[in-house]
Amino acid sequence: MLVELRQAGSEQPIDRIELEDPPHPGRWFLHGERSFLVLQRRHRYTLRSGRYQLSSLVLLVTAQQRPHDARPWRHGWVIGDPSCALNALSPLIRCAVLPEGPCEQCLHRVER
Repeated sequence: MLVELRQAGSEQPIDRIELEDPPHPGRWFLHGERSFLVLQRRHRYTLRSGRYQLSSLVLLVTAQQRPHDARPWRHGWVIGDPSCALNALSPLIRCAVLPEGPCEQCLHRVER
């Protein structure tokens, strides 16, 4: 499937690539030497024979290196320890108490 990469915010085109399984929002992926975090996914359709068919995707991404403590969890990725009740369960921020981490040294850790 044709996937167009665009910079989040400015929507400047970065590249057009063919991907079998395009990533969903909240996931990191590598394209060449660069690492991107997908923030939004837009579908583009075309009308063929009276029916709409998915023709391409637009991924709004930000260039970001995946943190070393990011791990897959349920539907996407989580930074830090997802078993802590204070974790934001987000690929963008760990928690409000210690957002820069690491979770292992946090004094406020509470089991979920």
